[in-house]
Amino acid sequence: MPPTPRAIVIRTAGTNCDSEMVRGFTLAGAQTDLVHLDRLTAQPATLDQYDLIGFAGGFSYGDDCGAGRVQAVKIRERLLPSLHAARDRGVPMIGACNGFQVLVQTGLLPGGDEQTTALANNAGGRFIDDWVRIRYEPASLCLWTAGLASNVGHDASMLPIAHGEGRFIASDSRVERDLEQRGQIALRYETDINGSAGNIAGICDPTGRIFGLMPHPERFLSWHNHPFWTRLPKAARDADTPGLRMFKNAVNAVRPAIATT
Repeated sequence: MPPTPRAIVIRTAGTNCDSEMVRGFTLAGAQTDLVHLDRLTAQPATLDQYDLIGFAGGFSYGDDCGAGRVQAVKIRERLLPSLHAARDRGVPMIGACNGFQVLVQTGLLPGGDEQTTALANNAGGRFIDDWVRIRYEPASLCLWTAGLASNVGHDASMLPIAHGEGRFIASDSRVERDLEQRGQIALRYETDINGSAGNIAGICDPTGRIFGLMPHPERFLSWHNHPFWTRLPKAARDADTPGLRMFKNAVNAVRPAIATT
């Protein structure tokens, strides 16, 4: 029997995709716990028990003062050293939508201790709720999206989005250029969806283990979720969805390490 990794999904007031993220990790083969942020800030060492960490989407704390900002402040004040320790021991992390917003505001993405990127208001000024076509970057070092660039067909590559503050921006052009050169851009929108620089939809840190994206892979764990799944080729539907493959990539990546502990 392969070892069973332990995953934690962090929830708090206003998150609404935590159960879906728990299901993603569980279907991928992890033992998964859903834990409130307040419990973690009271006992940061709790994170030491886990091999994978998920930051759920939604509207944490009502997105007061900006999407994900209150949650990011709470993490910076009380949890960041434990997250840095998890990062340093190689724990893969994922943040979807609101979770991505939190990761960039804490500096965990694109890497380092300072915030150099942000998710701003959509260029059109409106909340977008849709399924969009995604291009997975073949040169990316992101372990979560490994293999997706070559194995996902055009329509099958679609992912659901639901955000009002998803426009990816960098503090200057050098930051965006460095992300490109280092293979940290994991996926892009096929067309301009929200005004993001370079149509960037998701990035990873320099190790490829910490991953943030505005689309919701946890909402695409079954082909039945796809808006026109019956028209997809059977060969595509016989494989895992792109959302589930992301979770499986991460779970499988940590198995060798925990097998030796």
